[in-house]
Amino acid sequence: MGFSQAVSGMNAASKQLDVIGNNIANSATVGFKSASISFADIYAGSKVGMGVKVAAIMQNFNDGIATTTNNSLDVAISGNGFFRLVDSNGQAYYTRNGQFQLDSERNIISADGLYLTGYLATGTPPQVQQGAAPGTLKISQEMLNASATTKASLQTNLNSNSKVPAKQPVNALDADTFNYSTTITTYDSLGNQRNIQLFYVKTADNQWDVHYLDSSDPNGSLQKAGEMEFDSSGKLISDPEMTIDINGINGSADNSFTLSLAKSSQQNMGKELGSIKNPVVNGYAPGDLVGYSINDDGSIYGVYSNQQTMLLGQIAMADFANVNGLEPAGNNNWRTTINSGIEVLGSANSGTFGSLASGALESSNVDMSQELVNMIVAQRNYQSNSQTIKTQDQILNTLVNLR
Repeated sequence: MGFSQAVSGMNAASKQLDVIGNNIANSATVGFKSASISFADIYAGSKVGMGVKVAAIMQNFNDGIATTTNNSLDVAISGNGFFRLVDSNGQAYYTRNGQFQLDSERNIISADGLYLTGYLATGTPPQVQQGAAPGTLKISQEMLNASATTKASLQTNLNSNSKVPAKQPVNALDADTFNYSTTITTYDSLGNQRNIQLFYVKTADNQWDVHYLDSSDPNGSLQKAGEMEFDSSGKLISDPEMTIDINGINGSADNSFTLSLAKSSQQNMGKELGSIKNPVVNGYAPGDLVGYSINDDGSIYGVYSNQQTMLLGQIAMADFANVNGLEPAGNNNWRTTINSGIEVLGSANSGTFGSLASGALESSNVDMSQELVNMIVAQRNYQSNSQTIKTQDQILNTLVNLR
């Protein structure tokens, strides 16, 4: 009698309904990957067969649709890869759910309290070391310390028709002793703004001297920075890189920075004082953390009140030789197994890893229409197998009632 075949069929259909029900239940779960069931026939020395069994439950790791959340700590993965999480014991888990938040110590954690790992930024300026062991990522509220100016550049056009000043020597308080002046703002080691005045003095045709004065220093004095020489077409002959020395004030250290006047020119533009472009100066005042951002390669930057950004770290991505070998661990997490292989670490937008989108989340990849169709098929399979039992029962009843 075929009771065993029909029972196995009903059990298989029931398992399929379990899988479908779980998919539908998690259709709104961020980063959830739908599953499908595969069956195998059973033979035990008989060509008739003993029924059906569940061969495997496979997960579909195709991308879900990314939805915008505008939460800067929400991150969606597009393409291959998983976020790597660790618990307090260092056990690693992997997820596609990018709903992250900060704990009381400013560590980046998942909704179930696991720590997001990545490559930490070290050095000055901060950089991440690819291939280093990943650590726990955090967004520190530490103030960004001031950085003293080390270089500046300025592009000017000096009027070729300017006259050599009749009064000598150059005096910062007497406009008749120089042709043109401008001010650039720099920073010392404590973040104090230092206003450096530059004075351009024509000494002969195509030749100019450059002097400077630190007007922020009450004891500052006028100093010569260097010379500029132009050819007959008004092109700067040399690429002067002048050194500007400033004294420490209010406890700051003495500082020197280089001033480049490359690409400056000497032309008659009809302006007695010539023209100047905005200076480019490094260095900055101290600043407090006011925000943070995550790039598509997983780099995390702090945004500070002094208009500066600083690299804090980079999210590590993990991938596996066989993602279907991963073991579901609940809470949208997976663990490695022998079948999955060991983790392969890297960063987004490199190698086979996908990209990241900040302020977005990856939706569940459950196809509701397909699941409803699969449900109907599983229901029919269950009904058909139960009908087989009913038929076998009727046949057995006929046999028992033979006279």
